[in-house]
Amino acid sequence: MKTLPFFALIALGYLAGRTRFFTAEATGYLTKFVFYFALSAMLFRFAANLSFWEVLDGDLILAYFGASLAVYLLATVVAVIRGVGVEQAAIEAQCAVIGNVGFLGVPMLVLLLGDGAIGPVMLIIAVDLIVFGSLVVILITGGRDGRLAFGVVRTVGLGLMRNPMIMSIALGFGWAALEWPIPAPMNEFLAILGGAATPGALFAIGASLASKSAERVSVAIWLSTCKLALHPLAVAVAVLYVIPVDPYAAGVMIAAASLPVAGNVYIIAQHYGVAPQRVSASILISTALSVLSVSLVIAWITGGGVASALATG
Repeated sequence: MKTLPFFALIALGYLAGRTRFFTAEATGYLTKFVFYFALSAMLFRFAANLSFWEVLDGDLILAYFGASLAVYLLATVVAVIRGVGVEQAAIEAQCAVIGNVGFLGVPMLVLLLGDGAIGPVMLIIAVDLIVFGSLVVILITGGRDGRLAFGVVRTVGLGLMRNPMIMSIALGFGWAALEWPIPAPMNEFLAILGGAATPGALFAIGASLASKSAERVSVAIWLSTCKLALHPLAVAVAVLYVIPVDPYAAGVMIAAASLPVAGNVYIIAQHYGVAPQRVSASILISTALSVLSVSLVIAWITGGGVASALATG
């Protein structure tokens, strides 16, 4: 399977973390290096070398957002029916739609599906971080205070500006929009630094999973089902039938939606003290199951599944 080398790197990181060869502190520093330096360099270089006006696709953004919102609302309704509060419902809904697109999706999808995957993946990251990343903070803080204070909006805005993935994509798109060529030495520097993102990110994912525990398993399985099955299914329906987009871009969007729960959901949950163990279990279970589920989705896409679906539709 084409995805196995990527998951083998995650397994290697998990083994290093589980045996304490890589301590939690070491994992934290590796994650920081990847997040602030290697991945940022990769994202900026990818974005800066794109044709900005060709990549900016309103239909693609709308289709992905609409499908994600449908699953988000479903997870929220199920949480409310179970009797949990607004804060926990927001965190569970976040688990249902926010995948590990930055650390896992960027390196894997670009290598497996080609350089054309860069544009759609960038748009997905923007929607996830700007829209849903802001929404969860607003719901949690609003749920606690009973109102939306100006300070919350300010906090959300500053958080987005400090996020290196958002800033590197924005700066890269800005560079591309100005149609400036990247000087050769700068491009080579970014390529070398960005080259560390793929192995570093995958290893860091595995090492961080070693500290995760599987509690509230039934809820975690439900949220993993939302993320690995319902989310890509909803995106597939949206991009193939509701707001049809280019078949290649549709395949990239479906593959990105099939990725396991992102680690940054745990960071938010831990920061606000809202069900961190539930999120931890969802990340662990969804990542383990994604070895098979993501492989099947990628095989379906590369095997012409999107074209067949369009032909039969």
